[in-house]
Amino acid sequence: MATFGTLSDRLADTFKNLRTKGKLSPSDVDGTVREIRRALLDADVALPVVKDFTAKVRERALSDEVNKALNPAQQVVQIVNEELVAILGGQQRRLEFAKRPPTVIMLAGLQGAGKTTLAGKLGKWLAKDGHTPLLVAADLQRPNAVTQLQVVGEQAGVAVFAPEPGNGVGNPVKVAKDAMKFAETKQYDTVVIDTAGRLGVDAELMKQAADIRKATDPDEVLFVIDAMIGQDAVATAKAFQDGVDFTGVVLSKLDGDARGGAALSVASVTGRPIIFASTGEGLDDFEPFHPDRMASRILDLGDILTLIEQAQEAFDEEEARKVAEKFATDSFTLDDFLKQMQQLRNMGSIKKMMGMLPGAGQMKQQLDNFDEKEIVRTEAIIQSMTKSERTNPKLLNGSRRLRIAKGSGTTVTEVNQLVTRFEQAAKMMKTVAKGGVPNVPGMGPIPGASYAGRKQQKNKKKGGSRSGNPAKRAAENAALAAGVKPAGAPGGGSGFGLGSGGGAKDGGPSEDEMAALQKFLGR
Repeated sequence: MATFGTLSDRLADTFKNLRTKGKLSPSDVDGTVREIRRALLDADVALPVVKDFTAKVRERALSDEVNKALNPAQQVVQIVNEELVAILGGQQRRLEFAKRPPTVIMLAGLQGAGKTTLAGKLGKWLAKDGHTPLLVAADLQRPNAVTQLQVVGEQAGVAVFAPEPGNGVGNPVKVAKDAMKFAETKQYDTVVIDTAGRLGVDAELMKQAADIRKATDPDEVLFVIDAMIGQDAVATAKAFQDGVDFTGVVLSKLDGDARGGAALSVASVTGRPIIFASTGEGLDDFEPFHPDRMASRILDLGDILTLIEQAQEAFDEEEARKVAEKFATDSFTLDDFLKQMQQLRNMGSIKKMMGMLPGAGQMKQQLDNFDEKEIVRTEAIIQSMTKSERTNPKLLNGSRRLRIAKGSGTTVTEVNQLVTRFEQAAKMMKTVAKGGVPNVPGMGPIPGASYAGRKQQKNKKKGGSRSGNPAKRAAENAALAAGVKPAGAPGGGSGFGLGSGGGAKDGGPSEDEMAALQKFLGR
């Protein structure tokens, strides 16, 4: 979500100023709307969209729903969130599949928007969803476009139909028609057609795209737009809509560092929904577009639902159950630790996952400094251990740790840190598995938390005399044995370590103790 990072920061600063106000005046609302307008314009959002957006926010912010709210600042954030969802398309729109296969999906857009790579991503996503996709190389003009699609298709594990070599040779309309017959014969249920693009919109590009659409009658025409091209995004989208028309939009390169706000304008200007978003260079960096989740990310409210979905895909439920049992029985080993780390890596970039947490924008510097290779180093250290060392880390003496450090290309300090982290994690998770609250390293136990399964340790002295004088200690112990409380002995402890003696009734604190307590509390 680097594309909308600047916009997120500007909006967060704007809302921060509202939190100190108990009630919003019209001038407060106007100032907030003015800052939101500047933030959107700086992010390259189209001017008509900005005007419409800020007008709706202002109208709602001055209404009774904010005036009567207990927390006006939160209410304004909620209004901005809802209006952002609206300009992003409202509800999520899924792909529409043909009742009779194959479903034909045509990709259109300018050269450099990422259509060919996106074809591979879409093919892999469809295959993961139980479909049998076929990628069609109908971009016969761009140098090596056909070869690129073949390489991408091989990486994605998806079949590619490429009868022509490309590089200016072949008829793309004929290739598209032949692909339809091939798909029906070989029983592919989805056909993804990669078409040619241009550096700019021209008549020849539109005619070729229109001819392919007419020849194949696609169920979906997806307009692939580079989120980094600025205001040209809106003009290009309108030109394609007038010349070819499309049923949905795909945002590519959302991991870039450009302002990218024009991408927010496309759904509103064209009236066509955003269906997918490409969030990185990897074939797995591709996800269905949820307007409400994207709005939450922009406002730094997090995207927990997407995070949960990724975790469900990456983590094996049966394996997780076994690990939980091992925590409870104190049999969790470094092998199990390694498996958990590998499953975490399968979820994708740790930075992206942490960026989905609410308030992640406030940890921007920490996220930028986070080293993704830390998991790789951890794997190397554990894999350099013997089976017995992984099972029983107590075997790791100095010479063994030196050997492991050399074998993994790390230092002994890093090996020591890993073992310490493992022991702390195992201890914390054992407490959690038994229903307790973990003792967080460096913080201690959480105040007021109970620890299930933890037996209270018995005091060996059981309230005996602690006097350093042997004779006095013997006399006090004899008095205790007889059931008589020695003079000056501390009573049963209450809150703040106060005794219960000193003349107070019913074992309560004395007047002096209460005065001391009041002084402690600053009353």
